[in-house]
Amino acid sequence: QVQLVESGGGLVQAGGSLRLSCAASGSTFSINIMGWYRQAPGKQRELVAFISDGDSTAYEDSVKGRFTISRDNAKNTVYLQMTSLKPEDTAVYYCNAKIFRGTTQWYWGQGTQVTVSS
Repeated sequence: QVQLVESGGGLVQAGGSLRLSCAASGSTFSINIMGWYRQAPGKQRELVAFISDGDSTAYEDSVKGRFTISRDNAKNTVYLQMTSLKPEDTAVYYCNAKIFRGTTQWYWGQGTQVTVSS
């Protein structure tokens, strides 16, 4: 079984920064794509950023220049550095990973709340 465990959410004032972490644990697997999604109240879940195993990255337009996704393959961990946070960034942030463990499956973390006050 593979688990994704997020950490680093919290309450921050507008203009502040937070760093989210997501660590994958379990037995014998390889990770292809890792990413972050978010879901605000009353809205659909949306992709924020993803990073491939070759370190190619992509970002949702509203976070470009403010958020940076990175990964540490030795630790099976993906990070999301968020700067210049805005109240509209408030959401539950979910880690997502495409993992090969005999077969390829997508896994989700439990989510971590990010609240940006104005």
